[in-house]
Amino acid sequence: MKRRNLLKGIGMGSLGLLGFSTKAPAAELLHPFALELDKKDPIFEQFGRTEDEKKRDAKLFAEQFFTKSEMKTITVLVDIILPRDARSGSASEAGVPEFIEFMAKDRPDELQTPLRGGLRWLDHQAIARFGKIFTDIHAAQRIEIVDDIAYPGKEKPGMSQGVSFFNLMRNLTASGFWSSKMGIEDIGYQGNVPNQWDGVPEDVQRQYGLL
Repeated sequence: MKRRNLLKGIGMGSLGLLGFSTKAPAAELLHPFALELDKKDPIFEQFGRTEDEKKRDAKLFAEQFFTKSEMKTITVLVDIILPRDARSGSASEAGVPEFIEFMAKDRPDELQTPLRGGLRWLDHQAIARFGKIFTDIHAAQRIEIVDDIAYPGKEKPGMSQGVSFFNLMRNLTASGFWSSKMGIEDIGYQGNVPNQWDGVPEDVQRQYGLL
């Protein structure tokens, strides 16, 4: 998918999944899962998190929800949604799979069942059509399945679960990518930056008799 078309389609509102404000300085939008960030740093310091929040985050990072196989499927799928292009890297290179893993633990009641169920749905479709799980089929075969669930207004009978899952994955992928360092650079977002001001223009000063 083309990045600009995806961004236009979802709007920056998808960042609401994270509770981020698109009016915040760019540094405040960086999520801690981007591969560009040094994992040894206090990754939540830029968010002004409380001590209790930091403890909770550390606990969630120490846990693992998705299996290795599920993480592999997530990585393949997010790179279908946002592949590498001439402008920037892919969703997985921006740390989106790790972001989705964290979000599933951060919002378990909201995300865990639909995400895990959707991943199983993908494998079921792949096995039914091609005899192998989603990550083991050819790239063109994966796109064939994705094409059946990527367009809500054109869904085929029996595809509603897949469509709901793909919509969720698309929103999470966009939220994760465009709140990462790579994603912010991709859209050229700079946040609140100082401007150079040379004072009141001379013609305005003359108008008011100040020169």
